[in-house]
Amino acid sequence: MRGLSEKSVIVTGAGNGIGAAVAVRFGEAGAHVAVWDIDMEAAENVAAGIRDAGGQAAAIRCDITDYDTVGAAVTETEAQLGLVDVLVNNAGWDVFRPFLKTEPELWEQIISINLRGVLHTHHAVLPGMCERGRGRIVNVASDAARVGSSGESVYAACKAGIVGLSKTLAREHARQGITVNVVCPGPTETALLENFMAEAGNPEKLAEAFRRAVPMGRLGQPDDLSGAIVFLASDDAAYITGQVLSVSGGLTMNG
Repeated sequence: MRGLSEKSVIVTGAGNGIGAAVAVRFGEAGAHVAVWDIDMEAAENVAAGIRDAGGQAAAIRCDITDYDTVGAAVTETEAQLGLVDVLVNNAGWDVFRPFLKTEPELWEQIISINLRGVLHTHHAVLPGMCERGRGRIVNVASDAARVGSSGESVYAACKAGIVGLSKTLAREHARQGITVNVVCPGPTETALLENFMAEAGNPEKLAEAFRRAVPMGRLGQPDDLSGAIVFLASDDAAYITGQVLSVSGGLTMNG
């Protein structure tokens, strides 16, 4: 894809799962990749793999729920890899539980990671993009934001908030050369989904139900998301902004 070579890219939650696949794909495209994660060992493993393949990457520890920490991580990223051209907000967390069995303390944890953390990263990165008159932001939400998902009420609310935030920022910053788009995964084989199925008590039966529900007949893989995300960050998507793309094997088909 065009326009990614030597671009400085932040991927949050890039130590494993979708984030790791996205970071590797950016590395393959010649980008300089900041692998952000709260788990420094996981982040360094991903960054080392990119470097071993001939790319450029740095592992940077960042807790996105802390505003000052995010600002410091942006400063460190730019010192190591150059001014930020691309931000991918991928980090997320959830506990699968019916709403009436949740409590405000859990709400706060979910909101802090899935929504407030995304506000922090935008607020830290956008001023520099505005000053330079260019930038790409890709936010990873969820199809739960578009159609709902039992047991994920607060998570779905946060992800729906990301969709609204992204569309608004896309409008506010389009004339400054900045695009903001959203990718919504369907059921994808990550640690988050594994934890959900384990909590449900019958993971094999649930996994089979997911597979039957998806028209393509399988669960998503992290690599299924990376191509869409990297495309939206590339020059090939320069005239695309404020859009929401489901990558779900056809599970959701929203026009």
